[in-house]
Amino acid sequence: MEEFALDSGNTAWMLMASSLVLLMTPGLAFFYGGMVRGKSVLNMMMMSFSSIGIAGLIWALYGYSMTFGADIGGIIGNPLDYFGLAMDDSESLMAATGVPALVAAGFQGTFAIITVALISGAIADRAKFGTWVVFAIIWVTLVYIPMAHMVWGGGLLGPEGITSGLSAPIDFAGGTVVHINAGAAALALVLVLGKRKGFGKEPMRPHNLPFVMLGAALLWFGWFGFNAGSEFAADGTAGRAWINTTVATCVALLAWIATEKFRDGAATSLGAASGVVAGLVAITPAAASVDVYGSIAIGLVAGVLCSLAVGLKFKFGYDDSLDVVGVHLVGGLVGTVLIGFFATDQYNTWWADGGMEGLFYGGGFTQLITQVVVAVVAVAFSFIVTYLIALLLKATMGWRVTEEQEVGGIDLAVHGESAYEGLGSTGSTITEVR
Repeated sequence: MEEFALDSGNTAWMLMASSLVLLMTPGLAFFYGGMVRGKSVLNMMMMSFSSIGIAGLIWALYGYSMTFGADIGGIIGNPLDYFGLAMDDSESLMAATGVPALVAAGFQGTFAIITVALISGAIADRAKFGTWVVFAIIWVTLVYIPMAHMVWGGGLLGPEGITSGLSAPIDFAGGTVVHINAGAAALALVLVLGKRKGFGKEPMRPHNLPFVMLGAALLWFGWFGFNAGSEFAADGTAGRAWINTTVATCVALLAWIATEKFRDGAATSLGAASGVVAGLVAITPAAASVDVYGSIAIGLVAGVLCSLAVGLKFKFGYDDSLDVVGVHLVGGLVGTVLIGFFATDQYNTWWADGGMEGLFYGGGFTQLITQVVVAVVAVAFSFIVTYLIALLLKATMGWRVTEEQEVGGIDLAVHGESAYEGLGSTGSTITEVR
């Protein structure tokens, strides 16, 4: 076993990147909290904060080991290899860049946290908090961890997995593991839970758009740790990921509000914030594998398609409260698949050294087929397993709060408090805070 050589610069960067990614979950709490009605804002924010506690503890005990331990059947790692994060620095995922094992584990744990929290927006206004907590525990264990192992831990969706005869799949920072995974899970959950009372018949507008904008800003800030940090070093590839993250998000913001203006006659602040998130989601898997022109194309496609996709819930009748499916599933698919068109030989991470060009850069269809296969398998795995978990919990604990609690507001009924002084049992004040 080679002796570990600490790189203090890379370690400092990864500590900062880890902190940035952790900040994303409180940022998501503001983003989602502003999008719901005033009577359930605290419940929505609590679902994000509880995800930190649940996923963070699981990750430290057995989550990291089940993700990066010795492969078992291509699905999970050995939960005993690094149980309780018992390992030395020579076993660090980032040993090659001089980052200690615990720092590497902490960085990866923040991804597990944000992924669970993302799902919660789909079931806003109607889910029992206790059932959500139990779901989060089971979902991290049976869906997130296997997915992360399959993609990043040497499993079926990694370089030596089901596409090894084609090329290594590219998921630089979590397009598959985080966004496709969370989006497919969200779709499964809303189909099991059903619609909110009044869905499609009465307005369910965001109650605090400044919260939404603040949340989007915090997410954008934290996302630099998410994407640039996934290089595991403070180097040129991290810089490329930073630039691509910025450019794609700028373009997606503009594309979303332009689509709104053309379709609805107004560019909204909610659209601008949503466009930011759509761009961030789409560039995540491709952050280090495309050039600036590729990032522009990914941002443009994501901004337009995600803006259109959020309306599908009304057409097809599923109640995805805060557009997790329209933004994260669709955005994750856009970014993952477009790698097959725009990947360049600049790509470089801990598992590969270039040679995976996309269709538009002379690589033919090989990388595109690889990306599509991995995306389809990821959607199917996350949706099916989540659907089964949701059905089990529906049969045992029940998912829905009572109709009285839903109408009156989950904050007071479940948490015994209200976000705003004077907010009554009907969820409105004289000024009709919704």
